[in-house]
Amino acid sequence: MSFAAAIRSAAGAARGRVTYDAPLAPLTWFRVGGAADALFSPADEDDLAAFLGALPREVPVTVVGLGSNLIVRDGGIAGVVVRLGGRAFNAIEVTADHSLVAGAAAPDAFVAKAAATAGVGGLAFLRGVPGAIGGALKMNAGAHGGEISDALVEARGLDRTGAVRILSNADMGYSYRHSSAPDDVIFTRATLRGRPGDPDAILAEMERITRVREASQPIREKTGGSTFKNPPGASAWELIDKAGCRGLVVGDAQVSTMHCNFLINRGGATAADLEALGEAVRRRVLETSGVTLEWEIKRIGRR
Repeated sequence: MSFAAAIRSAAGAARGRVTYDAPLAPLTWFRVGGAADALFSPADEDDLAAFLGALPREVPVTVVGLGSNLIVRDGGIAGVVVRLGGRAFNAIEVTADHSLVAGAAAPDAFVAKAAATAGVGGLAFLRGVPGAIGGALKMNAGAHGGEISDALVEARGLDRTGAVRILSNADMGYSYRHSSAPDDVIFTRATLRGRPGDPDAILAEMERITRVREASQPIREKTGGSTFKNPPGASAWELIDKAGCRGLVVGDAQVSTMHCNFLINRGGATAADLEALGEAVRRRVLETSGVTLEWEIKRIGRR
């Protein structure tokens, strides 16, 4: 079912850009997936609120950020895909009390750099997190001993009606790589708090994180973030390696030989190849270790 007519009606007064039958593969790190009925890039928060308020409730709304932790399935996405960008959503402002306000589209690495330059410690871990702040809020992203729940003061967003929602850290219901935030909230910015720090020491820590990532992860490939969550008391990559999945291939998708909790599109993979490869890995790990791996990469859309 196409929702194009309803979307066109709601988009009549939008100041942002609306693209119909919009290819989504170029927006993901894996470079796979079908098209969206419509892709909306709002001009600012007010524009997004007005659009959501005018959009009929039966039209699905999906949010896509930098696409680093995402597989869009080959059948594309029904309804509207919202993608934030531009100055209205990627600004980073350092404030008092070793805090900063970051737009949801601000890349995590940029937030880490802004914090370091201002002498705000405790946010260097964001240098090792692919993606943007909006996605980090949604999944409690983390790396190198830190996660967004350690720093979040409050998140601001809009619900499906276009109403502003302010959620505290406690409201987010955080756990490992998970939040209980309402599914219909589109985050627009977040207030993060760190601690006093020495800029040179923080930048040195970020450089160390960068070296570790480059040495251990296939970041120059068509890949995503970590494919599976670490089970309690175990490392996903070790279980995958033990199951003999390093280098495993389905179609043109492959388990990385460099870090086997990463999947790679070798050039011609489809979303179905990647998802089938991930499921094959899960089956083998269950057979060899009795552990059911949980996907960390989000898979959305029609098969």
